[in-house]
Amino acid sequence: MHELSLAESIRAIVEETAQAQGCTLVRTVVLEIGELSSVEVEALRFCLDAVLRDTPAAGAVIEIDALPGVGWCPACDRSVPLAQRYDPCPYCGGYQLRPTGGLEMRVREIEIE
Repeated sequence: MHELSLAESIRAIVEETAQAQGCTLVRTVVLEIGELSSVEVEALRFCLDAVLRDTPAAGAVIEIDALPGVGWCPACDRSVPLAQRYDPCPYCGGYQLRPTGGLEMRVREIEIE
């Protein structure tokens, strides 16, 4: 369950930001999670609920923006939408797609008070 370690990393980022800004309350944390990142969003939410207790972010709203998967098809010589790794190209049916987008996960925004 790597979502727990991801949640702990997010907590560290949030706590560092809150401390640097001298705030005692975090209202919102906005995350961007790519569809190809292998992150289970509901498991991450569960872990965040646990690790953010007793921090300035306890009770904060967690917003998650899903980033679409994108792959490069060498046969078509263009970027194509990619719902899952190892899916075929939607145009030529080839399986040599290289994922180029939707792999990331990052903290995009922290709203503090």
